[in-house]
Amino acid sequence: MEKYENQEIKRSENKEIETPGYREILMSENRVAQKPALGNRILYLMIPILAVAFAELMIYFGRTIEAMEIHAVLLLGLSLSILYIKDDGLEKTYQAFILLPILRLVNLSMPAFYEVTLYLFVFIYGLLTIPVTIALTHQGFTREQLGVSFKRMGIYIPLSIIMGFLLGTGEYLIIETNYLIPDISISSLLILTLVMVFLVGLIEEIIFRSILQNRLEAFLGSRGGLLITSILFGLMHSGYGNIVEIFYAFFVGFIIGYMFYRTRSLPLVAMIHGFINVFLFGVIPHLL
Repeated sequence: MEKYENQEIKRSENKEIETPGYREILMSENRVAQKPALGNRILYLMIPILAVAFAELMIYFGRTIEAMEIHAVLLLGLSLSILYIKDDGLEKTYQAFILLPILRLVNLSMPAFYEVTLYLFVFIYGLLTIPVTIALTHQGFTREQLGVSFKRMGIYIPLSIIMGFLLGTGEYLIIETNYLIPDISISSLLILTLVMVFLVGLIEEIIFRSILQNRLEAFLGSRGGLLITSILFGLMHSGYGNIVEIFYAFFVGFIIGYMFYRTRSLPLVAMIHGFINVFLFGVIPHLL
């Protein structure tokens, strides 16, 4: 009888222990135990940021080969680190950063094989759709976070054209680009618009706003994410070899990033970016 009562007491204690609340705490403790001690996660975040900045500064100073080597090492390092890092947020952040060396390496390698024309952008950004799509599907963001919304398009389309003209004019006064279309006929402008808005602008805004800015906001907050993304966007324009252009691209990136933060509209920022390029590489060079 005493043995039976002892068994009942143990069974009762086990029932009290195995409550849903206890199981939740136990699972939480197991996750913490499995999560590696990463120390200061900001330090791990700064590694790719500083590496991209250093590589882009090398491009600014004309050290293109060295910059490509740095980007290649960064790409390899980020790819391998993802296999070992168990921190989900940091892993997805590294996935986002992988797109920057890919963008730069593809961008630098294409002119070696093709003349710089409008169709060069098709080759570059057509290839980038593959890694961008893969990264996009693995980030775990909702459609709202990514900015996949077509609300207020009646307002956003004319707004993006106006902002594209203003910002594109400002950039042209700095770098005075050559035109990529033979004339400003309707057909030429239509082709340029399709490439710059639906390919170049869309892909770059997915990289910098939908993926990178969203991911950095999780680490640094809205202001920090916006600031770092804008700095990287500015540095990625180092290929022009003009320090004023880098600061101006940072300014443009900050405006576009802020509008994305306020509206969460990928179509809006993609159109602004695209129309900047339409005016920069098409309309303004023919008119001035």
